[in-house]
Amino acid sequence: MTAKSLDVVGIGNAIVDVLVQSDDAFLASHGLTKGTMALVDEDQAERLYASVGAGLETSGGSAANTLAGIAQLGGRAGFIGRVRDDQLGAIFSHDIRAVGTRFDTPAASSGPSTARCLILVTPDAQRTMCTYLGASVGLDPADLDLELVAQAKVLYLEGYLWDSEAAKRAFIAAAEVARANGGEVALSLSDAFCVERHRDSFQELVDGHVDILFANEMEITSLYSTASFEEALEQVRGRCRVAALTRSEQGSVVLADGTCHSVAPYSLGPLVDTTGAGDLYAAGFLHGWTQGLPPERCGQLGSLCAGQVVTQLGPRPQCDLVELVRRHLG
Repeated sequence: MTAKSLDVVGIGNAIVDVLVQSDDAFLASHGLTKGTMALVDEDQAERLYASVGAGLETSGGSAANTLAGIAQLGGRAGFIGRVRDDQLGAIFSHDIRAVGTRFDTPAASSGPSTARCLILVTPDAQRTMCTYLGASVGLDPADLDLELVAQAKVLYLEGYLWDSEAAKRAFIAAAEVARANGGEVALSLSDAFCVERHRDSFQELVDGHVDILFANEMEITSLYSTASFEEALEQVRGRCRVAALTRSEQGSVVLADGTCHSVAPYSLGPLVDTTGAGDLYAAGFLHGWTQGLPPERCGQLGSLCAGQVVTQLGPRPQCDLVELVRRHLG
């Protein structure tokens, strides 16, 4: 097999995040459930945006955050996702390229505007998301750069996109190309509510196409409809090569080739905002994996990156991740 020119290529929603510090009263007044993600239409997005204070605009999207983190760690990353040729689309494209991630998907010249996510961060650091998916869900197999996919050691898929039938077809097409070219396929389950909507097809995807699965405790127990994390851990055993399962303040568990590794969390400062914690865990893990590190070490890298991003507002690390790793892991 020829050498790969990229470590990880991801497919996901291309979203601009608008982060706003909020409170429980605002959530209650708008009928929002703390800690969840709700899909809204363009009119709702505009009304919510108009009712909040000043916010921090930054390129986001789960897979895009992961790819940006990999690039910041020194990895070779590429992203596939759809934006519109509008102001937010230009912001997204600039930001992801600026951190060193390859992004070549042409902007759409018609149709819905670029996706955005209003992230309301309460004083307890919980984030409540209102997402307008806009142009991002228009991704279909025609948008795929299959040469880019073939060049990757790992293809990383974002579960949020599973709501779109066209994106599902794109996922499967990309996974087949990745496997045919000697690459591995990774999947993030993204959100427990997303899993509940697509439980059967997610199970089929994991069993048939996925080598590396990322999920938090709520997502993995939802996937297998179990009452406990331990039961879900046994259910996923043997279904994919690696399952990297995060448990917030309890750290994470990495199940790799039948062996279970417990990974401690990193506490690097006061908890400010949990946005991007799972995304940066995946970034650290996949960077280590594509550099040939053992599973437990990959989990430590993921835990360290997640521990850093929760000490700041926003999902893209505002520090030198290479220096962070050198300082804490040597």
